[in-house]
Amino acid sequence: GVLRNFVPAFVSRGVVQLSAYIDSILSSYLPTGAISGLLNAQALYILPVSLFGMSVSAAELPAMSGALESHPDGRDAVRRRLDAGLRQIAFFVIPSAVSFLALGDVVAGVLQVGRITRTDTLYVWGILAGASLGLLATTLGRLYSSTYYALRDTRTPLRYALLRVGLATVLGYVFAFYLPRWLNIPDVWGAAGLTLSAAIVGWVEMILLRRTLNSRIGKTGLPPAYVLKLVSAAAAGAAVAWGVKIALPVLPPIIAVFPILGAYGLVYLGITAALGIPEISRLLSRIPRRRA
Repeated sequence: GVLRNFVPAFVSRGVVQLSAYIDSILSSYLPTGAISGLLNAQALYILPVSLFGMSVSAAELPAMSGALESHPDGRDAVRRRLDAGLRQIAFFVIPSAVSFLALGDVVAGVLQVGRITRTDTLYVWGILAGASLGLLATTLGRLYSSTYYALRDTRTPLRYALLRVGLATVLGYVFAFYLPRWLNIPDVWGAAGLTLSAAIVGWVEMILLRRTLNSRIGKTGLPPAYVLKLVSAAAAGAAVAWGVKIALPVLPPIIAVFPILGAYGLVYLGITAALGIPEISRLLSRIPRRRA
């Protein structure tokens, strides 16, 4: 029984890493510089997946399993925990995605050491921009998979994970080797095509996971108004960060990242607090306060 459930869960959990590995293989057939640019971008966009998507999913799995057993209406309790977890992930992942999209050169600037030039940084930004479009779907999908595990179903996430890998391989090949020619851009930008295809497939997987689960436990998902508030706060933060970026004197990228992204984060947190987003209150409540 343990092995029967372990293998599907192992494959489903590792689908992001497996897709990234396949992308690395495909990028090795692109012109020089593509594989290094993709690997640098992967090092950055895997961070929010691991920090927010996987961590929340891992924490919620035993909590949802316990809720299923201890509450008279266990599925309703699981649905409430799932929706709360989705909101928590979105609170952190949406600003991460917006920063990759709007401030990707600043984010990638932390890698600009040694032989890595400004041109290389801008190239990584382009690859990051493609990945940012699927970041929310990928992280939400990990929590949906955990919900299936709490319901003692490891097969459904496995089917969708295998579908994701297969579709990502086919679509990634097309986007990497044919899309640049169709757009009349250099072939090296096929690496950005790989992350863009992965973003599309991430949304397909997440929507399938959500739709099947909703038929079992009722409607789940993020309220559109909540998403709009987070996107608006992140966009405002990006606008202020761009102002700081323009106003700053020429600084090494590893130093410039602190005031620029610092401004971005402060504006985002300030606006979400002003909008009454509950997640910001929970975040602030976890900060240790010095006793008088």
